[in-house]
Amino acid sequence: MSNQSNESFRDSIGTITKEGKRNWIYPKKPKGRFYTRRTVLSIILLGLFFIGPWIKTNGEQYFLFDILGRRFHIFGRPFYPQDFYLLALGGVTTVVFIVLFTVIYGRIFCGWLCPQTLFLEMLFRKIEYAIEGDRPKQMKLDRMPWNAEKIRKKGLKWFVFYLVSIAITTTMWAYVAGADYVLEFWKNPFKHPQALAIYIAFTTVFYFVYAWFREQVCIIVCPYGRLQGVLTDENTILVTYDYKRGEKRGPMRKGQNREELGMGDCIDCKQCVHVCPTGIDIRNGTQMECINCTACMDACDAVMDSIGKPRGLIRYASKVSIEQGTQKIFTPRVRFYTVILTVLFSVLVALFVMRPSVDLKVMRQRGVVYIEMPGDKIRNLYEATLINKSGKPYDNLQIKLIKPEDWQAEIEASGESEQIKLKKEDVQQLTLSITVPRKEAQGKNEIVIGVFDKNGKKLDTYKTTFIGPVD
Repeated sequence: MSNQSNESFRDSIGTITKEGKRNWIYPKKPKGRFYTRRTVLSIILLGLFFIGPWIKTNGEQYFLFDILGRRFHIFGRPFYPQDFYLLALGGVTTVVFIVLFTVIYGRIFCGWLCPQTLFLEMLFRKIEYAIEGDRPKQMKLDRMPWNAEKIRKKGLKWFVFYLVSIAITTTMWAYVAGADYVLEFWKNPFKHPQALAIYIAFTTVFYFVYAWFREQVCIIVCPYGRLQGVLTDENTILVTYDYKRGEKRGPMRKGQNREELGMGDCIDCKQCVHVCPTGIDIRNGTQMECINCTACMDACDAVMDSIGKPRGLIRYASKVSIEQGTQKIFTPRVRFYTVILTVLFSVLVALFVMRPSVDLKVMRQRGVVYIEMPGDKIRNLYEATLINKSGKPYDNLQIKLIKPEDWQAEIEASGESEQIKLKKEDVQQLTLSITVPRKEAQGKNEIVIGVFDKNGKKLDTYKTTFIGPVD
């Protein structure tokens, strides 16, 4: 969708010159209603990110994603490799959710929620504005020779950038290795040279991304930006320039009657270009580089206010709404994704709610079919695994045979009593023996074994087989 017949601007990106060199972007500091809302949202999200791994409940970390140690805590609840299906389903649900929002609202995730944008625009860029000033001052500072002022400002900015990169690395490390480990590491970092080297490497990567690579991540590296062209259509709501109202462009002059001259509301001030963090001109039409950050909307609204024109020359809109004056959101494709998302989310919630507090797995012991016992009885041996997923200890757990209900079964766990203690987040391997009268166990039988707490509440069940002789 473009009012321009010349589409040559799509042959290159704004951050690369014709010679193939980096074209450094100096975005003007945004301000306006949408930027204020983004700032409030970013404060909430960044605050949650930085304090998340340090929150504990019942002595355990509220959020933990220790892949190497196979420990996961989500909202204070422990998850184990056996619960991977829940994490996988949650990941699929999140992807479908992002796809659905992309179909309806384009790259709104990139501009409002993406960690790359939050860190760059709402953290590092604000630091840069505070130290070096707005767009004109930054450009002037970069052009001047290396003198005391430039060394002081650049040195201070780079130093603060690296401190923030350290904070990001520390926080992410606390998420994946545990807050206690990170605190212990910082007591004497040189005691762990390998961990220190990895720590410095990750910090340097973050510093490189936010101090130099910047918007190139969104334009060149991020695969989600490439998917935008596949997921969006003419009904997708994007940050859009209303070319019907804005064209033909031209500067505003005193005493000029723009309507008689056939001119639109766009006065070609280029404020929308100057505030763009990816260096594009939104007036050219929908572009892959646009992250829907709304900076151009705020800039244009401010200009429209100053010249007495209505806001919304650049606004959230679709191709259909610009061309026809109507907006259709619930297209067949949107309804399809909505149904899939609803089903996935419902299944995820149901599995999460039905997830047992103690997980029981029972496998037949290899190499032994059955054992004939005195008193004309048959014994089968099993390897049982108990996993405490509740985050609290259990005393006097009991393992019982639930089905067949009429069997007179004797169950022993590890050759001791039937009572088992399970510590918080404990995993126990038990040898389980089930002995029943010979007349009740003929051939292959399906049985159900359950684990119960001391109050008799059933915590989990497992279906397996009991094999006896065929007389």
